[in-house]
Amino acid sequence: MIINRYLIREISKPLLVVLSVLVVIFSSYSAADYLSDAVNGLLPNYTIAKLIGLRTLIALEVLIPISLYISVVVSLSKLYSESEMTAMFALGVGPRRVMGAVLTLSLALAGGVACLSLLVRPWAYESSHETVNQAEADLNFDEMQAGNFYESPQGSRVIFIGRRDGSQKIMRNVFVKLERHNMVQVIHAREAYQVSGKGDSGPVITFIGAHVYEIGRRDDGNDHILSAKKMILHLKQPHPEPPGYSSVASDSATLGASDAPADVAELQWRVSTPLTTLLLGLLGVPLSRVKPRQGKYAKMGFAILIYSGYYLLCTTARTWVQKGVVGSFPGIWWAPGLLALVLIIALVEPEVFSRIIARRAAPRTAPDRGAKR
Repeated sequence: MIINRYLIREISKPLLVVLSVLVVIFSSYSAADYLSDAVNGLLPNYTIAKLIGLRTLIALEVLIPISLYISVVVSLSKLYSESEMTAMFALGVGPRRVMGAVLTLSLALAGGVACLSLLVRPWAYESSHETVNQAEADLNFDEMQAGNFYESPQGSRVIFIGRRDGSQKIMRNVFVKLERHNMVQVIHAREAYQVSGKGDSGPVITFIGAHVYEIGRRDDGNDHILSAKKMILHLKQPHPEPPGYSSVASDSATLGASDAPADVAELQWRVSTPLTTLLLGLLGVPLSRVKPRQGKYAKMGFAILIYSGYYLLCTTARTWVQKGVVGSFPGIWWAPGLLALVLIIALVEPEVFSRIIARRAAPRTAPDRGAKR
């Protein structure tokens, strides 16, 4: 048990470091995606922070397996290179004991990934969709930037601001289009500014030098053109529509009762992530075998190559199932099946597997032309 705890501890240290680094990188990448929305005033800062958190939470089902995989390869390679593994083998701690320790940690993380995929993932997607709809409905005129068109989620309101002087709240050359039940109202004003509404009422916009065009939906001559030095417009408080059906936001029970290709692909993806975590954790054990003083990163290049190929196969298989190219069986299961086959070869025929790695990882040296004169 002491050896098992030692091996798990040695793997857990780099696991936390690698996972933290990947989370920071992914969060930074997500923040860059939302940066333009923040600059243009489409989304407030607190909404962007919430969306980044939800997006990172969804990504954990992929970040945890790769972190475990890299940590097993690096930590066990370090023990091999420093001859600690040789000492363990001399004390009677065989490869099965090492595999058992890695299996224990992999099963624990696979259980966590299963909860993330089956339970947290649909909730996070649903919350993300609702947050975006609410943010788009609650557009604040004071946050809008000049030179952009702002449209409400249902398309009933379009706003354009021609110019805005610095941080002033006064908007110049303003265009507003409002969809009414029986007409389209277009307002163009020289200047405009927003006044907060009382209670639950919507925003109040004051237009200076306004021209109003009311165009009826029927050709009955009921069109109007108005001009006003000052005009006050009360906008209704928007009520965002609930997001439509989405496979990624549906609970796993609903997906299980559906035969739609998109639902089948989503459910199989959720079930495959804990299996991937387990397979990658175990595959890291044979990949970590290095010679003494060879270096703990000797097999890292080949390990990353295996993971990149596997992730590409998984995403491709998922797309094929979504598009109906491949049925629910074999679905996406052939990709984890190939990974399991690689694991079996690495465990049953370690010499063959080692020769393949050595052939792929061996550096190609150019011939020495100066050897003969």
